[in-house]
Amino acid sequence: MSAAGPRLPTGVSPNLLPPTAQERAKMPRARMSATHRVLLCLSLAGALAACSKPQEPPAPIAKTDPMLVEAGASLVASLKVEEMHAMPVSPIFRVAGRVDFDERRISRISTTVPGRISDIKVVLGQNVGQGALLATLTSADLGEAQLAYIKSNSYVHLMRRSVERAKALYAADVIGSAELQRRENELEVAEAEKRGAADQLRLLGLRDGTLEGLERTGSISSVKPVVSTQAGTVVERNVALGQVVQPSDPLFVVADLAVVRVMAEVPEQEARGIDAGQNVNIEVPALGMRRVARLNYVSPTVNPDTRTILVRTDLDNRDRSLKPAMLATVEIASAPQDRIALLPSAIVRENNTDHVFVEVGPGKFRMRPVVLGHIARGPDGEEVRPVLEGLANGERVVVDGAFHLNTQRKSANQ
Repeated sequence: MSAAGPRLPTGVSPNLLPPTAQERAKMPRARMSATHRVLLCLSLAGALAACSKPQEPPAPIAKTDPMLVEAGASLVASLKVEEMHAMPVSPIFRVAGRVDFDERRISRISTTVPGRISDIKVVLGQNVGQGALLATLTSADLGEAQLAYIKSNSYVHLMRRSVERAKALYAADVIGSAELQRRENELEVAEAEKRGAADQLRLLGLRDGTLEGLERTGSISSVKPVVSTQAGTVVERNVALGQVVQPSDPLFVVADLAVVRVMAEVPEQEARGIDAGQNVNIEVPALGMRRVARLNYVSPTVNPDTRTILVRTDLDNRDRSLKPAMLATVEIASAPQDRIALLPSAIVRENNTDHVFVEVGPGKFRMRPVVLGHIARGPDGEEVRPVLEGLANGERVVVDGAFHLNTQRKSANQ
């Protein structure tokens, strides 16, 4: 600070500054107090004026409804809008199923006599015809049965000649009628024993032609062929060379795989309205295959352990693509119910919620959340989603073009 006094800021009048201590000492007391009071009043008045100055509110920002969209004429022309009304829809539910053999086209082949496997002619997966030789076995029981038949046949021939001689002797009055009758009775017993021995051989699998050859030649064979009873594929082979088998042992399983079945268990609470003859959709995930089939069997009883009802359908499998034991999914439509229903093209999925566009005015549509049920089948067989909440009869909804309308709505709100 210089001796001449403090430097004043630019534009500040020296008369507006408060007096210094030296100036206050030189000034009269009354004058100093009046000047000071004036300066204080001016300062207070300025502060009050600044505080009392009204502030203008900010201009309001126009808000738009993010769910409302106004479509142009070209977009409106491409939309399809329909009035909603309840219609009969059949809820579709999915149940797990499996591919299985057709029990009418499968044969479990065993032997009719106990014995030891001496030869095997087929391998697993081999296609065979009806009557094809699968294996051979050696059976002592078969030899004994053939020997019993040969003996009974020889005894019949012997008794026939005895009866013929008795008739000649009776005619010559050499023997009486009682002797003739006794020999005739013995012949009847011999013939009955022969028939019994023949029936035993038939039970062991020998045919009548084989019996005739056995009578003619008297040759006994202990070898028993095991043949296929139908044409198909060998799907099981449960024998090995030298294995001793019994008539109760299943040796081979031959199945005709040209037709297979899909079996499914339907919960009893979903069984209302399911009848034989209705169409079902079948998916086989392993093959990425989807087919439409017809139910040919609905069980009349409930499984008490699983509380389910067995349903069944047949599938053509001439290409052998379907393998028994494959997993499948069966879609079945239950009894129809009257509900508002939407085609998939009318539904917009956003933020994990389903929405539809409802017409609220000419060219104006509002996106509204709805609660939808599981996939159902409409009156014409098309897939629809029944509306549980969010729509009422008579409201007009965009059923085609909702995706483009939602795209324009998003663009307008950016």
